[in-house]
Amino acid sequence: MTDPNAHLIDMQAIGFAPEGKPVLSDIDLRSNARRIGVVGRNGSGKTTLARIMAGLIAPDAGQVRIAGIDVAKDRKAALGVIGILFQNPDHQIIFPTVEEELAFGLLQQGHPKSEAARAVAQTLADFGKSHWAKAAIHQLSQGQRQLVCLMSVLAMRPKVIILDEPFAGLDIPTTLHLQRTLEAIDLTLVHITHDPAVLVGYDEVLWVDQGKTELIGAAAQVLPAFQDRMTQIGAGDDLSDLTS
Repeated sequence: MTDPNAHLIDMQAIGFAPEGKPVLSDIDLRSNARRIGVVGRNGSGKTTLARIMAGLIAPDAGQVRIAGIDVAKDRKAALGVIGILFQNPDHQIIFPTVEEELAFGLLQQGHPKSEAARAVAQTLADFGKSHWAKAAIHQLSQGQRQLVCLMSVLAMRPKVIILDEPFAGLDIPTTLHLQRTLEAIDLTLVHITHDPAVLVGYDEVLWVDQGKTELIGAAAQVLPAFQDRMTQIGAGDDLSDLTS
């Protein structure tokens, strides 16, 4: 029986300290919101948190459950509930053609080749990209490769997708197109970013600072506070501590 009080995302007391160096400390996020933002400065631990949420890194403390699945302990089941879109698509793509890339995750989930092929064809058709099937990925632009990564994740039908700075390095038209594509997706998004502007309109935002929760709440509460802090830091001599 499904627990009516359960959260789709249940992340409690997450800590991570490789070689004894604290990167994340006591991070909590329990939510059923459809659009969740994670904001913070570069180096605040956001990408590490994204990888822990996706089950790619096991935390040293705490636990992450997505749709009831412990993503660090049950990797095969995790593939069916959570996907991640990295900042650089080249860190994600491993196959030479689009259809091979889309099929990989489905095969990892245990789908037969024929079933995976049908799902790949349907995913490409849904995006109006059936003509991309045999395309060589190295010939695609960065924005097109990022779309291939997104289609690969969606083909596996996860409940949650983590976006780790997905617009980095994209030009404005490509960014706007990818934003529209993501906004139309009918599942839960967790968007990791240093730019509060992309989280306007989100349901909930977690502000991470130096690996700890600075503030969590509605976007209308958290984003102005984050923006004010960043403006204060920018007005000071924030580079003075750099050493040669």
